[in-house]
Amino acid sequence: MSMVDFNLKDKVAVVTGASRGIGKSIAMGLVEQGAKVVISSRKQDALDEVAEEIKGMGGEVLPMACHTGKFEMIEALYEAVDKKFGRVDILVNNAAANPYFGDVTGINEVLYDKTFDVNTKGYFFMAQNAAKRMVEQGKGAIVNIASIAAMSPPPMQGVYGMTKAAVIAMTKAYAKELGARGVRTNAVCPGLTETKFAKVLIETESIYNIALQSIPMHRHAQPSEIVGAVIYLASDASSFTNGAIIAVDGGATT
Repeated sequence: MSMVDFNLKDKVAVVTGASRGIGKSIAMGLVEQGAKVVISSRKQDALDEVAEEIKGMGGEVLPMACHTGKFEMIEALYEAVDKKFGRVDILVNNAAANPYFGDVTGINEVLYDKTFDVNTKGYFFMAQNAAKRMVEQGKGAIVNIASIAAMSPPPMQGVYGMTKAAVIAMTKAYAKELGARGVRTNAVCPGLTETKFAKVLIETESIYNIALQSIPMHRHAQPSEIVGAVIYLASDASSFTNGAIIAVDGGATT
């Protein structure tokens, strides 16, 4: 028997923001390791397309629209998970919003609240609902997708960076409070990754060239390159890893 166990056979994983980009890649990576996945994002039609791809891989999937900034939708999601699977073994908090790109003096209250509602409040209550179930089971793994913006907010993304810093503090709080009850909580901090989210950064040459100078590998990541760290943290391979913040950034924070 291998001393390192990445096998997720029959584990039930909830992945938010799973209709595209990093979330979609994570969901498919979990399925490859044997997990059953619950995928959520705001738009059901986009989720249904991903669900068909997962079924084509032989995976079991529940696609359900959920705006993680809305508490009642989070509760409805978990009720559906309870009904279909009866347990939650893994939560990957990935859904995020970045509705404002600009100077900190320019953001209004509506956009500020939207950013915090999804990126911080949404993560917290998704984790809280999962944690209650995991504590009852005696075991579970929560993986929060933060960002290296938490450590050093890029220009024009100050509030986004603030929300991701809160995610890191939340990760440590959950790790300390729930570790003794069998629930491990860790975070992955991607660097610049090719997603719809980061499109403006990658396609704006002046911004992209500055970003490249701070990345020792001198390139950006593909969504698939974030998956390995998540699989590690979701599986028993990381059975003594709790409260860790893992940067997957090509060395940008080195």
